[in-house]
Amino acid sequence: MTSEAWDPVAFKARVDEVLHRFVAVEADALTAVDASLAPVAGQLESAVASGKRLRAAFCYWGWRGGGQPDSDALVRAAASMELVHAAAVVHDDLIDDSPLRHGRPTAHRALRAAVPHHPRAAGAARSLAMLVGDLLMSLAGQLFVTSGLPAAYLGRARPLWAALARELIAGECLEILHTGTAPDTAASLKVIRYKTAKYTVEQPLLIGGALAGASPRLGEGYSAYGLPLGEAFQLRDDLLGLFGDPERTGKATGDDLRGHRPTALLAETWRVADVDQRARLSVLLRAGGSDAGGSGGARGTDGAGDGAEEVRALMRGLKAPERVERMITARVEEALRALDELDLPPAAVTALGSLAHSASTRSS
Repeated sequence: MTSEAWDPVAFKARVDEVLHRFVAVEADALTAVDASLAPVAGQLESAVASGKRLRAAFCYWGWRGGGQPDSDALVRAAASMELVHAAAVVHDDLIDDSPLRHGRPTAHRALRAAVPHHPRAAGAARSLAMLVGDLLMSLAGQLFVTSGLPAAYLGRARPLWAALARELIAGECLEILHTGTAPDTAASLKVIRYKTAKYTVEQPLLIGGALAGASPRLGEGYSAYGLPLGEAFQLRDDLLGLFGDPERTGKATGDDLRGHRPTALLAETWRVADVDQRARLSVLLRAGGSDAGGSGGARGTDGAGDGAEEVRALMRGLKAPERVERMITARVEEALRALDELDLPPAAVTALGSLAHSASTRSS
């Protein structure tokens, strides 16, 4: 990637190199404490083994949009956004008891093999995964402050780090508090905004901008672009979670149903359903998306039960996926309008337009 052109493949390779080297050193330091920590260290490395690196890209272009040139130190700082994401994923999978991520067992499932003789092996593995997530968040801060950027630049972004952590935790807590309650679109969108949208797009952009010394007006523009785009990103994720191809998403289809999570897709289904449809949907949700007839449930090739297929059919019949698609389109259009109003270098406009497409039209 040159200093001007946007090559997402080359950028991803730069971020991957930073992450893999940094985490490998930390994993070695962990196993140096005791060899029995090897499975935990392995989960640190697994957490950063793959990813689209969108959060790092938004941080990078927040910096470039502020008029700063390409910088290896900035790429290191931007890569720390991916460690925040890795921590959030480990914790989120633990909270949701998700079995798969990127086609591999999630940390709390994989770590069961590390405690075969523990009297409460599943609980012990969950505890280990929680600690992996905590360490990843700590390492995010360490990578950021040791990125090589001047201390004065880092100081400008420090308040935003506090906001990022607070809002991410607030969103996760809101999802837990709303799980199992009557589906509500406004509540679901608030969960989306705080659990995902802010730390995926808005906060990385703002942090990159703050590092660059961007004006408050540019920060407002970044938020106007980043918030709706972040919401579109998660709305797409919700659709993929139930209607996506598990071979491409790397996740078990129907996780959101099994966990009765407050997604906008479920809320929109509930909003237009009649009394009988709501009653049936309630039965299926209580059954966790498995067969609601009590026979144990036939399992599909995607790991979901017959109940999940019935929910999908109900959602299709009520055109809930189409309404969520319209919500995605409206938010992307809002983000692009905000981008058009920003006074950014041409390379930043091109890159942020491309990233808007990547975030909202993906299939995995």
